[in-house]
Amino acid sequence: MTQTFTANDTEFAKSDSVPDKKTNNQSKKRVGILGGGTAGATIAIRLAALGLDTYLFEKKHSLIDGPPMCHLHAGGNLYREIPDEDCVALLEQCIDILRLYPYTIDVRPTVFAVPTRDKGSPEDLLPRLDVLTDAYRKLITKDPDNEVLGKPEHYYQLYSHEQLIALSEREQVATPSSVDEWMIPVAKYLDLNKVKFPLIVVQEYGWNIFRLAASAQLALEEYDNAHVFTDTKVQQVMPVDCENCTNADHHVTRWRIDYQQTHQPDAESIEVDYLINACGFRTGVIDDMVGVDVKRMVEFKSSYITHWDDAGGQIPEIIVYGERGTPDGMAQLTPYPGGYFQIHGMSKAITLFDDGLVASNKYSAQPKLPNQYVHYIEDGWDKTPLQARSQKSIDYIAEFVPTFNSARSVGNALYGGQQIPGTDDTLRVADVSLYPNIRYARAENVKASSTLMAADEIVEQLMEVDLIDHDTPANRQRYAHQWQYLAHNNSMTVDKLAHTLAAARGFPVAMAKVNNSIDQTTIKRSA
Repeated sequence: MTQTFTANDTEFAKSDSVPDKKTNNQSKKRVGILGGGTAGATIAIRLAALGLDTYLFEKKHSLIDGPPMCHLHAGGNLYREIPDEDCVALLEQCIDILRLYPYTIDVRPTVFAVPTRDKGSPEDLLPRLDVLTDAYRKLITKDPDNEVLGKPEHYYQLYSHEQLIALSEREQVATPSSVDEWMIPVAKYLDLNKVKFPLIVVQEYGWNIFRLAASAQLALEEYDNAHVFTDTKVQQVMPVDCENCTNADHHVTRWRIDYQQTHQPDAESIEVDYLINACGFRTGVIDDMVGVDVKRMVEFKSSYITHWDDAGGQIPEIIVYGERGTPDGMAQLTPYPGGYFQIHGMSKAITLFDDGLVASNKYSAQPKLPNQYVHYIEDGWDKTPLQARSQKSIDYIAEFVPTFNSARSVGNALYGGQQIPGTDDTLRVADVSLYPNIRYARAENVKASSTLMAADEIVEQLMEVDLIDHDTPANRQRYAHQWQYLAHNNSMTVDKLAHTLAAARGFPVAMAKVNNSIDQTTIKRSA
């Protein structure tokens, strides 16, 4: 059978100096991956690097075009409610994913403030930060190239009210080169009467979704055995050979994927030896097709894009703690180049929605979002409610950063449905569920940073069912982060493609940039 596919048709010209793609022909086994978000694309890179024929299906026009992303969440310091061990897991995952996608990171600190109205205190956070500092130090001891968040002794710093008053008298620096210089605009713009002290500055960085999409596309272009089907809808998946299908412990060794490409008149099919469900908030649709009974939730969330002319230069991310879902939920101001800012307000008037959290039921593994939110995801926001929520987000931030009231909405947002495995809507650490008897896996990434480790678990499963060899050089290269595309691309090539993707999605092209990229020497050590 002949398979045809459409690669992402966003134009991108490679340099003549780039070597031809390399193909690992050791394996002719096929894996089908449904969904080209962060999970699906990352898993595809991981498996293609091992030589598997990897088929990636994505409904949208390009890869990784999904829910809001703004922050690497290193250490999980945004979430006071989750345990320390989960925060350590997030730290490790973030360092790991950063080394796969280094050109996606904006190197700038994050400032955490506890508002005076909050029942907590800054000191409550210090034991966790010490745990994370120690964990970061151990990761660097294990592999010196893990030192990607600065020196461990500088992982976090504290600023008193007196220090901030002194910094407020200093002239703002257009391009900060020290933590003190980063804190000058915080001292000038943050209402110091509405926060408790000390303020906490952590080396947690920005994560750019447009650059992530560009990096994933460039990485997959390195492999002839990676086949990317965009603008493609999967219609059905069916077992090809199934033993005791009426039995709960039945076995499947091969799956058929029926799909329809937007610009092709007829549906097509392909058979694969292993099936991976990476459909994000729609994973339950595939679970129903496969016949897997699972509980999950889906939450519709949104963040808003604004432009603020009065920032005076680069500023750190500013996060003001609050109780999630209440009128005083967390406020998050995330900077982009060119004076653009992404805003989260974790209340139901801004980022969250009264009816935006839904659960699966005994009849289906797919939670049913209200039609309005499905319409937003598939067709875009209606202008009136988008403008209203954007203005609320500006007003919310302006409570703590008063001059931010001059910011203006740019008429766009980053939004989508976030899947949450199980029944705990506070869950922040999850990766994958495996069903070896039917050669099926479901990615369950609440946070995008866990996708590479989810891919590792799938690799272990593929070894157990003898679809790939154990302990291959290519597998060892993954743990050294010797990714092929990093040798052939740099920040400029990622920048070019990211600009194209941002424009195609209706966002200011400045948002495809980073103010401060990862040090090139860090990347060269790993490549």
